Amino acid sequence: MSVVVETLKHKVIEGFQTRFGKQPEYVIHAPGRVNLIGEHTDYSEGFVMPAAIDRGIAIAFSPREDATLQVFSLDFDELMSADLNALAKAASGWQEYIKGVAWVLQMQGHPLTGWDGVVAGDVPIGAGLSSSAALELAAARAFSIASGIEKSLTDLALVGQKAEGDWVGVRVGIMDQLISAVGRQGHAVQIDCRSLDYAYAPVPVGIGFIVLDTGTRRELAHSAYNTRREECETASAILGVSALRDASLEMLEAKKSELSETVYRRARHVITENERVAAFSEAMRTGNRRRMGELIDACHASLDQDYEVSSRELNIIAEISRRHPACLGARMTGAGFGGCALAVVETDKLEGFEEFVSSVYLAETGIEARIFRVEAGDGVRLL
Repeated sequence: MSVVVETLKHKVIEGFQTRFGKQPEYVIHAPGRVNLIGEHTDYSEGFVMPAAIDRGIAIAFSPREDATLQVFSLDFDELMSADLNALAKAASGWQEYIKGVAWVLQMQGHPLTGWDGVVAGDVPIGAGLSSSAALELAAARAFSIASGIEKSLTDLALVGQKAEGDWVGVRVGIMDQLISAVGRQGHAVQIDCRSLDYAYAPVPVGIGFIVLDTGTRRELAHSAYNTRREECETASAILGVSALRDASLEMLEAKKSELSETVYRRARHVITENERVAAFSEAMRTGNRRRMGELIDACHASLDQDYEVSSRELNIIAEISRRHPACLGARMTGAGFGGCALAVVETDKLEGFEEFVSSVYLAETGIEARIFRVEAGDGVRLL
């Protein structure tokens, strides 16, 4: 267990002891993620290549004998109390992800037992590192243990996806929940978002991942995320395919006159991004670092220009990172509109990287960036 995970584990155990006056029976950890490449392709049934990280959400809990759910958030200093037999939806809040998971499990026919819990995280909220998916997977695992429910990792991921789509109201693809479920230390995971097949790919020796938090946020549910998904569905219908995963650039060009300029560019991003995932996987396998960096940079350009989900700050911090000799490539990661970028770096050239990017970014934006290295970690697990 990494020092980062161990620290979070002890934090929620101590929080549980303070709140409930006893030791918790279980501690669950579910990771956030960085997506190396394959952005905004998952809800078009495409291909992605994320890695779970050693930061995430932890829940310390003990099952109850009734249907009462009590969860205290150390991050928000808030207590959630709910009757699992009478779940009610609120407008927003961290509580909705937990209630959404409970609701989905009930819809699937599982009677639920309540539990007392304390939750905390060390992945920045709203930064594009999938703190919401990590919370969903941790909650799903906690409910499974408390209620004696047997589910595969893939099924747990599907519960989280449905909770976010049907309860929270954000029509996410499967990537974030699935990588939080099936991540493996030292590996990225290439996922086929149609079949949900996945394959592990070792991270090449000497390659590291640096998260560049721009210090800007935009709520995913209130962003243009759902609009982008609708634009992809429009393109699929005109191209005559069930999802853009089945389209080619040749098909797109042949139907260009029938598409609005905006929908054309959205489709072009998805189609070319799926091609980049395949090329990146090959570059990882062969250790072609230069090619990996080129593909990362091309991904950012496509997200900025064709998909229009980047921001001024994301563009600036990615461009600054590329000036440093350690950086192979940098791009925005996550849904966009704010949050984090990711730099893929050569670890033997990292000296001074954080200081350089921080100081130049502050000078150009007036915002302090939070920059930290992450390791490819394990998926949801009982600690």
